Amino acid sequence: FLGSTARSRMECSSDESSELSDTDIDDYAEKAYTDLKSGKLVARFGADRFRCPFCPGKKKQDYRYNELLQHAIGVGASNRAAKVKANHQALASHLKTDHADAAGSLPPRQAVALINPPKPVQDQELFVWPWMGILANVPVEQTQRGGAIVMQQLAGYKPIRFNAVHSPDGEYTGFAIVRFNKDWIGFKDALGFHNTYKSHHLGKTDWEASKSDKYMFAWLAKEEDYKADDPVGKFLSENGDLKTVAELQQEMSRKTDTLITSLTSQISAKSKYLMELECKCNQMDLALQRAMEDNDSLDQRYNEEMRKMQSTAREHSLKIFHETDQLRKQLDEKENDIKRRSKQLSEIVAQTDMERRKLENERKKNDGQNDSLNMARIEQEKANEGVRSLVEKHKKEKEAALNKILLLEKQLDEKHQLELDIQQLRGKLEVVKHMEGEGVDVKKRTEELNKDLQDRIDAMEDLEELNQALIIKERMTNDELQDAKKELISGLVDLLGPRSNIGIRRMGQVDEKPFIEACKPKYGAEADTKALEFCSMWQDNLRDANWHPFKIVTRGEKSEQIIDKGDEKLVGLKEELGEEVYKAVTTALVEMNEYNASGSYVVSELWNNKESRKASMGEVVEHILKQWKAKRKR
Repeated sequence: FLGSTARSRMECSSDESSELSDTDIDDYAEKAYTDLKSGKLVARFGADRFRCPFCPGKKKQDYRYNELLQHAIGVGASNRAAKVKANHQALASHLKTDHADAAGSLPPRQAVALINPPKPVQDQELFVWPWMGILANVPVEQTQRGGAIVMQQLAGYKPIRFNAVHSPDGEYTGFAIVRFNKDWIGFKDALGFHNTYKSHHLGKTDWEASKSDKYMFAWLAKEEDYKADDPVGKFLSENGDLKTVAELQQEMSRKTDTLITSLTSQISAKSKYLMELECKCNQMDLALQRAMEDNDSLDQRYNEEMRKMQSTAREHSLKIFHETDQLRKQLDEKENDIKRRSKQLSEIVAQTDMERRKLENERKKNDGQNDSLNMARIEQEKANEGVRSLVEKHKKEKEAALNKILLLEKQLDEKHQLELDIQQLRGKLEVVKHMEGEGVDVKKRTEELNKDLQDRIDAMEDLEELNQALIIKERMTNDELQDAKKELISGLVDLLGPRSNIGIRRMGQVDEKPFIEACKPKYGAEADTKALEFCSMWQDNLRDANWHPFKIVTRGEKSEQIIDKGDEKLVGLKEELGEEVYKAVTTALVEMNEYNASGSYVVSELWNNKESRKASMGEVVEHILKQWKAKRKR
């Protein structure tokens, strides 16, 4: 890919740089023609094998004469660099002037158009074109059904149409006209037709000499027939023109040159457009490659920062817990020591006032130490509370997504409550309107209820707008997640294998292995083929929207769908192929009903192969990072 990209860049830039201007093309072309004519540059390598000496890097090297001539004319007339155009113009002149003999290998029409120069119009015989043959003494019965009998007799000359000639009053004249193809092959057939009848003395001169009506005479229509004042001449003048062979050669050559020029211009324009597209594609590839590299770099830096933060937080938490344990142990030891001392002091009987004072001082000292220990315990509890608050903060961040859903549900409940309040206020308003004359200030009460009703309606509209905004945001987020998930699945098809922890499971696809095992005892060597037939048939049954082998059961307050074990197809499958095949089909049924009940087709899903459950996006990303790291280490 890189090689092709570099080559495309070189081709894009080669047309932009040139050492010549358009005014120097003729001089340079003359120099290149001299090199070709002297043999310094070689274009011909055999009777009909040519090469372009100015395009050595092209895949196609060998050309026939007409192919290389068309190539040289096309490039010489294109918008390429002046030097390239001059070289190919010189090559075209060299082929036409010095290698015209090679044109004999061309097809007949091209050979005539390229080699035979048109002769002067005068001194050449005029023929009726399109080529026509005149038949005299044609029986009237042979003119029926479009002259089928005559056309069959002349089949060797390939006529394309038969016309009987009639007089102005509609009477058959005995003459008929046969037409041939307009090309040179048709002219050859017409000459053969003319010469055959002439060699059998049944040509025009023989007819004019004998005027016999026993035989059918025939000849090629020419100028004197065209200008004759009879029904045949009138037919020829109405359906053809007088042309010489040279005129037709010149006309066909002109059409060929026009076609070549048109095709050359189209090829040049398309080549230029293709090169522009290649340049744009290369630029987009480079931009995409840079973007991917930048994205990889950002991902790498983000992952490294996250690892550092997690490692720091883990070390900090472990340190706090370790220090807390040490302080708790020290506090427990000191508390036990104080209790032991208090017990000893209480058991000692004070004999003297001095001993009692000492005992009192000791107790006061112990009380002070107890107060210090209590303060330390309080500080420890505060530290523990700080740790718990950090844990709670992380927990709240994880529950943020759930809170959004609960917020939507709460707003929906508030909306319903507002709608109920509005209906109740409207009912009260109707009741107040009917209480006039019963000692109630109806107008004041009505204004209060209207004001309250309008406040509730405004609140409901605000809540509705907020609710719609949240719903739209949630849908957009969900759509983005689903699109990202689809792109991830399509990109991981080749990366994730069946033996890895994370894989791609085709939900709703029937497993082939139980079918193969069930078919081996019954079908022997044909077990694999029969298993594939059965598996394909049951996969089609799963796609059948008219087959729904489920029933609804109620468990407590919830209703759910389960497999209908009494379904005829499933019962027949179990009896024919056994329990394992039955399990494979019912498993695929449950998966398709869960993941794509409306579409009834197989859906790809990220799967935790180790735990046999649907994989989360976090697990998939973690698995990909592990594989990427492993590849980098290798």
